Amino acid sequence: MPITAYRQVFRTNSRLVHFGFLMALYSSFGQTYFIGVFGPQVQAEFDLSHTLWGGIYLAGTLASAFLLPFTGGLIDRYRLPGYALAVSALLVGACAYMALVPGPVALVLGIFLLRHSGQGLASHVSITSMARYFDRDRGRAIAIASLGYTVGEAALPFGAVLCIAAIGWRWTYAGAALLAGLTLIPATLWLLRGHGRFHQRHLERLSTNTDPLQAAGRSWSRAEVLRDPRFYLMSPGILCSALITTAFFFHHLTIAKAKGWSDGWITGNYVIFAVAGIITMLLAGPLVDRFRAVNVVQFMLVPLVAGCLILASAEHHLGVVPYMLMLGIHTGFSHTSVSALWAELYGVKYLGAIKSLYLALMVLASALGPASMGMLMDAGMSIHWICNVFGGCAVLGNLLVIVALRMKPNKPPAHANHTVLS
Repeated sequence: MPITAYRQVFRTNSRLVHFGFLMALYSSFGQTYFIGVFGPQVQAEFDLSHTLWGGIYLAGTLASAFLLPFTGGLIDRYRLPGYALAVSALLVGACAYMALVPGPVALVLGIFLLRHSGQGLASHVSITSMARYFDRDRGRAIAIASLGYTVGEAALPFGAVLCIAAIGWRWTYAGAALLAGLTLIPATLWLLRGHGRFHQRHLERLSTNTDPLQAAGRSWSRAEVLRDPRFYLMSPGILCSALITTAFFFHHLTIAKAKGWSDGWITGNYVIFAVAGIITMLLAGPLVDRFRAVNVVQFMLVPLVAGCLILASAEHHLGVVPYMLMLGIHTGFSHTSVSALWAELYGVKYLGAIKSLYLALMVLASALGPASMGMLMDAGMSIHWICNVFGGCAVLGNLLVIVALRMKPNKPPAHANHTVLS
């Protein structure tokens, strides 16, 4: 049974698992599915077209993507409690700034702060910690932490819609800042208390090469990964997931208007998306641990293709249900398998630097998604054809992932592995 399979993860380090879940949950304040529901109100207040709003989102997200390889790589150099506390404080500040943002130019900085602290660093801390410190149970640990995303996706956008209607979009982000300040920062301090002892055991385990997935070779550095042809070949398929899902969530209220659905109906059905994601993650975790992420990841885009085709043809409001179901299944497989993939392919000693590189590319893709969809809509392309184009891109991306993971790796040169501080 899946629940039995997860007991060992909590026995290994229950506090760290809860920390990973919490960071994933609070990353929601900087995720597209949360920011997207503020779109119509922000556009109305600052008189922004779909293209201009998407361009502002693109600019702020691009700035985050360019900075992430540096700020994300710092997790390899600094201890986890201090690094996580800094990320939490930045997230609180980002939410507070959004409550006060005075105009469209300042909005670029607000989007940057939200994306960098939330989608970028909070997510990075959560998943990198799970992938680094859990070896035999890596898939299950990532699955548990990733449940934070699905809980956030299910509850926070719908809650934000209600709060925006009651108190306005600025006070809603002020409330988010207050909530994170009063809960996330104290919880981070408590959950990571005594982490140094667990980190020391992790270093001892690495020194004896007890990780069965890494016993056959050394960890790759980020420079070596950048010379690996597989990384470039599989990246379009892995990144198209972020591009497409971000575009949909960012423009869900616009899609609802075009289809004749209410805002509350489409955001209320995020719970279906979340439940499907939770179930899939709980099933995918043991699958990754048993069959390895390199095998599981080759199927993750199939539900996304189905979701694109369903949304393209759906006119009745009940079409939201299977669409959200497919997106949830895809997200469950994606969060679990892709996060474990980098540790399996390239080792864990430089995982922070490698994963921050991927995260920067993912953030870039997530920036291009809303902007490109906004331009296509402003150019007169229908939702039907946009969804079909996205579905075709996902099919091509899935084929590239399959080809890349069947290639033989260019083995990195032998080198001395350095101690990782976290």
